[in-house]
Amino acid sequence: MPHPSLVVEIAADHVAAARWGNRKGHLEAAAVEPLALGSVMPSTIEMNVAQPDAVRASLRRVFNRVPAGSAPVALLLPDPVVRVFILPFDELPRRADEALPLLRWRLKKSVPFDVEETVVSWSRQQGRDGSLEVVTAVARRPIVREYEQVLESLGAQPGVVLGSSLAALPLLEDRGATLLVRLRGRMLTTVVTSGLNLCVYRSTEMPAEAPVLQPQAVLDEVFPAVAYYQDTWGNSIDRARMAGFGDREAVFANALSEELKTPVTPLSDAEAVVGLDASARDLVHHGLDALAGWMMNAGA
Repeated sequence: MPHPSLVVEIAADHVAAARWGNRKGHLEAAAVEPLALGSVMPSTIEMNVAQPDAVRASLRRVFNRVPAGSAPVALLLPDPVVRVFILPFDELPRRADEALPLLRWRLKKSVPFDVEETVVSWSRQQGRDGSLEVVTAVARRPIVREYEQVLESLGAQPGVVLGSSLAALPLLEDRGATLLVRLRGRMLTTVVTSGLNLCVYRSTEMPAEAPVLQPQAVLDEVFPAVAYYQDTWGNSIDRARMAGFGDREAVFANALSEELKTPVTPLSDAEAVVGLDASARDLVHHGLDALAGWMMNAGA
């Protein structure tokens, strides 16, 4: 996968950018600007960029501090835009033009839109029993183009498009089983990794945002994902990381730890994050973990 040094995130409540230096982990510049409520309304199906002028204005202020230049940029989108599936296969052709129709056929009954109007990306991994699994990301092309066109209107050229939580995954430990519980607005993304394998990926809209969300609502969403991993892989969760819960993080962490009997700590405590430069760690502390994760995505 190409790896531009400049990464831009467009979220429901902010736009942000970070430029990474040649030395891994060295942050050259970063900026974030808030978005007015309703400017971006993340959705799998419906149009997302409700107020393109407002998004463009905020992004222009970001680019004033982190110039885009003429090189391609990485564009990170809200999780609802990109659906992720882990598909078992007996075999999958190596040629992209042969693999893509087969993947779209498999996805046909799993996505609530026409698979012929989608952009699809995939990578292979080995399942627990040695079988082939294909991690597949799919999004509606018209929705992706909404975000790309905002960048293009400011002279930036999207070179890679990725879901926000997918970009953050390299911050997790590459040994044992790790649970990530990541909240952005009302969207909860639950991920389980085992080493470098993606084992579970679920995104669900919650009934409320972190300030008033009840811990039990999070437990009801996370526990089936954990149970599925344990049943499928025959292992327990070694650690859990949380992100996006703000001042109530301790409340949710205590509830999850008691339920899972597993240490639950902030994503900023992950080994990969602790080893970053102070300025890069600050991104994670301030909820811009996807920007830092993209830096560590090099070559992945």
